[in-house]
Amino acid sequence: MTAAGRPDPAQEPEGEAAAGAGDGSRAGLPRHDWRDGQLWLRTALALALGAAGGALFWLTGMPLAWMLGAMCASMAAAVAGIAVPVHSMARGPMAALLGVMLGSAFTPELLGRLDEWLGGFVLVALFVPLCMAAMTFYFRVVRRYDPVTAFFSATPGGITEMILVGSAYGGDVRRISLVHATRIMVVVFVIPFYFRFGAQLDVPSLLPTPPVGQVAAGDWALLAGCILIGWPLAAAVRLPAAVLTGPLVLSAGIHLAGLTQATPPAVLVAAAQVVLGAAIGSRFHGYRWRELAHTLKEAVGATLLLLALTVAAAFAAAPLIGLPAAVVALSIAPGGLAEMALVALALDTDTAYVTTMHIWRIVLVIVAAPLFWRLSHRR
Repeated sequence: MTAAGRPDPAQEPEGEAAAGAGDGSRAGLPRHDWRDGQLWLRTALALALGAAGGALFWLTGMPLAWMLGAMCASMAAAVAGIAVPVHSMARGPMAALLGVMLGSAFTPELLGRLDEWLGGFVLVALFVPLCMAAMTFYFRVVRRYDPVTAFFSATPGGITEMILVGSAYGGDVRRISLVHATRIMVVVFVIPFYFRFGAQLDVPSLLPTPPVGQVAAGDWALLAGCILIGWPLAAAVRLPAAVLTGPLVLSAGIHLAGLTQATPPAVLVAAAQVVLGAAIGSRFHGYRWRELAHTLKEAVGATLLLLALTVAAAFAAAPLIGLPAAVVALSIAPGGLAEMALVALALDTDTAYVTTMHIWRIVLVIVAAPLFWRLSHRR
């Protein structure tokens, strides 16, 4: 927290999936001191609350129980004024583990289908500017935000990236942060529930991953290597969301090469979802009730508009791309990379495609948003 009592972006869970490209540190995460005992105690509280929320959702049969339950419990504590940050040394390995799991969806059979993904790349490249234009209009004209805050609140990229760049151009950091945190929360919550109760598709509480005993020692070594090598390598070449994308790319490589078919076991994936959910919910700490309610109303309205655009674009583009509308919707939904890929994994439907399209979206936004702002501002 800053001296003014405002959330400090450098201390918040970063990026989408709480694994974004952080504050400029080489690993893509804030430089938390591992000896900070108070932060570890708060992290333990956040994870305990998250685990309790996840268990409650699991017992009641909710979709993606461990992530959504942890998110709700952490958010409730944060809004109540309890500081529940998640230490970067807890977030980082769990985000990397999710990257390894998502990379395991890239099987050798996919190599013959890569040409089918061209339409998806084009769709994302067209859809992202459309969303940016529509949301900028909404925040600037309807909600009367200043131009900088409107633009960087409207850009569906990583949370920390948009906070840092928007702040550099003079935007309202608090408002940008809360709008993006709300966007992630609403999308992550609405989409699994829509597929479960609206589309009548089976979104299980637990992801289809093996128990610990079914992963051989050699496979453990390969999966661990994806984290130990992929994460620092991606940070060194400055890949966006390096903690997630580095292990993901390396895991995709070894699975495409047929070196292993193993995936991380269920208990570790559930733990990663608890950490991820708790990190998302913790973003809502530090806001006054009146400010929170006002900005939340604006952000929820914007997110629902984004979701409407997503559904319309998915149904229009699905016949052209040759994929089910549900898969197309997940690939362009304005949620986080890991969250949307987890939903795709839970639905057992084209996780590799959804993951790749969200990486493409994040790259587009990080590269194009500052350039587009400078050009439009100059005009």
